[in-house]
Amino acid sequence: MSSLAIQDDLEVEVPALTQEELRKMDAYWRACNYLCAGMLYLKENPLLREPLKAEQIKNRLLGHWGSDPGQTFTWVHLNRLIKKYDLNMIYISGPGHGAPATLSNCYLEGVYSEVYPDKSQDEAGMLKFFKQFSFPGGIGSHCTPETPGSIHEGGELGYSLVHGFGAAFDNPDLIVNVVVGDGEAETGPLATSWHSNKFLNPIRDGAVLPILHLNGYKIANPTILARIPANELEMLFKGLGWKPYVVEGDDPAVMHQKMAETMERCVLEIRAIQEHARTTGDTTRPYWPMIILRTPKGWTGPKEVDGHKVEGSWRAHQIPILDPKTNPENLAKLEAWMRSYKPEELFDESGALIEELREMAPKGQRRLTGNPHANGGLLRKPLVLPDFRDYAVEVKKPGQIEVSPTATLALFLRDVMKANMTNFRVFGPDETASNKLDGIYAASPKTWMEELIAQDADGGFLARDGRVMEMLSETTLEGWFEGYVLTGRHGLFSTYEAFVHIIDSMFNQHAKWLEKSKAELRWRAPISSINILISSVVWRQDHNGFTHEDPGFLDVVTNKSPEVTRIYLPPDANCGLSVGAHCLASTEYINVIVSDKQPHLSYLTMDEAVEHCTKGIGIWDWASNDDGEEPDVVIASAGDVATAEALAAVSLLREHCPEVKIRFVNVVDLFKLMPDTKHPHGLSDRDFDSLFTCDKPVIFNFHAYPWLIHKLTYRRTNHANLHVHGYKERGNINTPLELAIVNSVDRFHLAIDVIDRVKKLQATAAHTKEWLKGQIVEAVNYAHENGIDKKEFREWKWPA
Repeated sequence: MSSLAIQDDLEVEVPALTQEELRKMDAYWRACNYLCAGMLYLKENPLLREPLKAEQIKNRLLGHWGSDPGQTFTWVHLNRLIKKYDLNMIYISGPGHGAPATLSNCYLEGVYSEVYPDKSQDEAGMLKFFKQFSFPGGIGSHCTPETPGSIHEGGELGYSLVHGFGAAFDNPDLIVNVVVGDGEAETGPLATSWHSNKFLNPIRDGAVLPILHLNGYKIANPTILARIPANELEMLFKGLGWKPYVVEGDDPAVMHQKMAETMERCVLEIRAIQEHARTTGDTTRPYWPMIILRTPKGWTGPKEVDGHKVEGSWRAHQIPILDPKTNPENLAKLEAWMRSYKPEELFDESGALIEELREMAPKGQRRLTGNPHANGGLLRKPLVLPDFRDYAVEVKKPGQIEVSPTATLALFLRDVMKANMTNFRVFGPDETASNKLDGIYAASPKTWMEELIAQDADGGFLARDGRVMEMLSETTLEGWFEGYVLTGRHGLFSTYEAFVHIIDSMFNQHAKWLEKSKAELRWRAPISSINILISSVVWRQDHNGFTHEDPGFLDVVTNKSPEVTRIYLPPDANCGLSVGAHCLASTEYINVIVSDKQPHLSYLTMDEAVEHCTKGIGIWDWASNDDGEEPDVVIASAGDVATAEALAAVSLLREHCPEVKIRFVNVVDLFKLMPDTKHPHGLSDRDFDSLFTCDKPVIFNFHAYPWLIHKLTYRRTNHANLHVHGYKERGNINTPLELAIVNSVDRFHLAIDVIDRVKKLQATAAHTKEWLKGQIVEAVNYAHENGIDKKEFREWKWPA
């Protein structure tokens, strides 16, 4: 019998709430809602033990009310089931700026006071708790890193559900509750996220219980899913492979009974699915349950203000009563609203939640805001890493053999995965094989919970228990990866350079999370780094052309805090291995590695590569001829293609202009170019000047947009003599050398630039310069006639 049949046959007797349970749950819910409202409005008189006065209201009213009551309602019911079944659960708040719901529960559970002792469980602590919300020097209105129990920033909508699935992968006893806002549900990333159920294995993974909270409105407009016919909505989710349950209404007593029955049924169904799969080995994709929760926006809040409907309208989205500080009538309405929760019944004389309500919350690590999965560094175990040196490419002389750097790295990643089969995954948008990482499949194939057909076995590498995660949605993959890492695991994300921009804003959000956690929240234990491998680079788009040529993600990365960002451009396979192993072992960074998938020359032995990558920047003596003297010119490079062309330029110059003294500098760690006062990896001014001189021309061949190098080095002594070649937004269906030529990063343009910048060559090398110009014309004409670069160019080697 399949898991689908098990679901069809499942008959669950769910008892109704007793009147005592109903009374206590409703009281706890009222306490949550009271705290939510208090956070929005109060800076004094937190328990309303005297009449509310205008001066006790915050001067600026900031925050959001609309989704809070529905979220707190959900939370109360989760607490009941955690206690009843001893469940291991975390909670992800998807609705924008819905932090008051999480914060109020965190405070009532006691976790907030444990993390922040000054926000104590009494009147004085409550006042500080209220005042800090959306207040200068305090906390934001969404679930920022400062919020215990949160793994989801919410600064941008659309990623709650994928973060939830990332948390559930390889956590077999964890249930991740994700409340999805109906405004959030309109975003592209969230719409695609519903397909994550096709990648959840009921044997080895946990479960995700989505709760689509339809309260009808966004900031100022109705929401789509709240307005389509009910049968369409149900068909939509059935078509997406879910089993939807609807809880709808506005009468609290009735809704508590409905929600209790529905949520318990969902939990028991999840358990039945998992038990069946784990006892029989049946991995037929089940229809996982989900809940559609329809409640009024701003439920239990003011019904009407200034003649306008508020509860159940868009006006409840943010601050329901806007002017209580200046409008006595509305001040009275605010007081009546807050007193409707009867705080005198909920909190004792000291200001703490009364004992019978404190008993409603789970204990210890079973508390939703105290679960260690929401502080994943507490659970993180270091990867078991094989020695990357064992995968080295043998290099007898520089620049003689070609290998694919990513194919070489794949062999290392294969064995990393073999040694870490419960806490390491590789993510990529249908490009694992394309990026030459298919060697990983020897350790584990791709996850696929959908139908498998005969031809899938022919090179498809699909399996129910695969650990390579592929889906043609970069946002889904990055979200899974973030959720996986935030709950204590490890991974690597591989994508084409042109399309890594799709996750720009996700990168931004995660970088902000890391920066805040690392700088200010030492109670958050360090999590594994996000490792992004960029391949299929701008310079190798022979058949894709101009649309696939964009190396600008590096510019985005350099905008973020130097405490959390790292960029590496290994020039060859051995450097790629050294960088890859370093990044996988690191914590609290976003590591970006740029490494092309096509075969490239290898220059350094493994020992040389380790030394070079450890320094991050260095002179390659074998490519230089300044012999300890002051050079005439420094030729520098960062990036595999950029390095090969720069070395070819050096070779041309040494052949045709042997009198010129050249120093060759290669950059692996891009942030070495910054001053050490601005980035932890930066070079001191003395070290920078030692490499690049104080007054000699520097011809820098760069992988990406040239102005990025100027941004990083603008304060350096010799910046005026720094001349950067990089991608200039020119391209088509070009051969590799032709694309380099049209962007002036090729060997010929570089050599010409040296001749133009070195005074003693300007007159003596005129004939060489003319020959180089002729080589450019000849190379382009040959490419246009033959569709390939000349053999002498495409098979160039460093002179032995």
